[in-house]
Amino acid sequence: MNKTLATMALGALMAAGPALADLVIPDLSYRTGPYAAGGIPFSDGYNDYFTLLNERDGGIGGVPVRVIECETGYNTEKGVECYEATKGEGALVYQPLSTGITYQLIPKVTADNIPLHTMGYGRTSAANGTVFSHVFNYPANYWNGASGAINYLLEENGGDLSGKKIALIYHNSAYGKEPIRTLEDLSEKHGYELALLPVDHPGQEQKSQWLQIRRDRPDYVIMWGWGVMNQVAVQEAANIRFPMENFIGVWWSGAEFDVEPAGEKANGYKALTFTGLGMDYPVYEDLQKHVVDAGKAAGAGDQLGAVQYNRGLYAAMLASEAIKTAQEIHGTADITPAMMRDGMEALEMTNAKMDALGMAGFGPEFTVTCENHGGPGLVGVVQWDASAKTWNTVQDFKPTDVEVIGALIDEDSAAYAAENNIEPRCN
Repeated sequence: MNKTLATMALGALMAAGPALADLVIPDLSYRTGPYAAGGIPFSDGYNDYFTLLNERDGGIGGVPVRVIECETGYNTEKGVECYEATKGEGALVYQPLSTGITYQLIPKVTADNIPLHTMGYGRTSAANGTVFSHVFNYPANYWNGASGAINYLLEENGGDLSGKKIALIYHNSAYGKEPIRTLEDLSEKHGYELALLPVDHPGQEQKSQWLQIRRDRPDYVIMWGWGVMNQVAVQEAANIRFPMENFIGVWWSGAEFDVEPAGEKANGYKALTFTGLGMDYPVYEDLQKHVVDAGKAAGAGDQLGAVQYNRGLYAAMLASEAIKTAQEIHGTADITPAMMRDGMEALEMTNAKMDALGMAGFGPEFTVTCENHGGPGLVGVVQWDASAKTWNTVQDFKPTDVEVIGALIDEDSAAYAAENNIEPRCN
């Protein structure tokens, strides 16, 4: 009898005790405004992956994930407001999908002890973990992208770009300006001539830039665009009959909606990438079963397999794997943002791990360390087939110029540390 009463009392105590809190993931989305064409599929992929984990696995480590979506419209001020409105919910990590918002959040997340993941965007020098303790930009950053484009062009030209003309057409913002210094240093190293052509927000007016391209006749054009700017640029390139195979965009300028409006004229256009293409991954079978067919897909459920949907899916997968790592490190499923930071800094993505997740080859292998928050910076290249309406890989993930990029990261992060009185860590 006493044993029965004791068991009942223990059960009552457990029932009365606090339940494990949800794992809170804010989604600073932009489903409205001039950049919604990229924001919608990314957010759909981001949300759908966490829904899959909840529906199929019961969350992560037995704890459900709660995604809080906050619309920013790709507006920096609204992005900061979303951060302030959601951080008190126990937010584990922020992925703002905006370089402007990122710059504003870096000091805030550091003070609040919340990690920030700016995958393939943001402040490139945040790859230096000795200075930026709470910011991560693995598996690649903008300077890797700039170098990746140049390395690809080097291969196309037998290793020699001397005397070639390369134009950079870029979004006239913090985002668009990120690759300039790298391309300038690489021009000194490889002997090509660099022209800079800024395009003001949102990017619909580009006539003068493309008239200059027609006049100057560069051998190649590299684009750092986003949203409607990409569509207009591809169409303008077609209008002046610039050869599409010599036009290459960063990964945020290489989605279906960037090229489809130009129809057949966009055929041959190229873009950089750090994620896989299409739906030929086992994870999509689970997404179809547990999310789409169950009526739980984010948005209209019509973005699966699209380039930016895959990117959102990948970002969510990296966050979930960092959560698992943090749970293992700290021996608890109910982690804090500080524990999440530790998990991100110890994250290791292997082919075997991605294979087990049904995403083999979806992204490059990488390991995060205290010193290196940026990963290996491997960059691939894809090309648009207008007839088939598909992107095809023309270069697998390859290394970028560590010597040039490393020096730039050291210089910029050292300046940031001096300005903000930051003592380098990782000793």
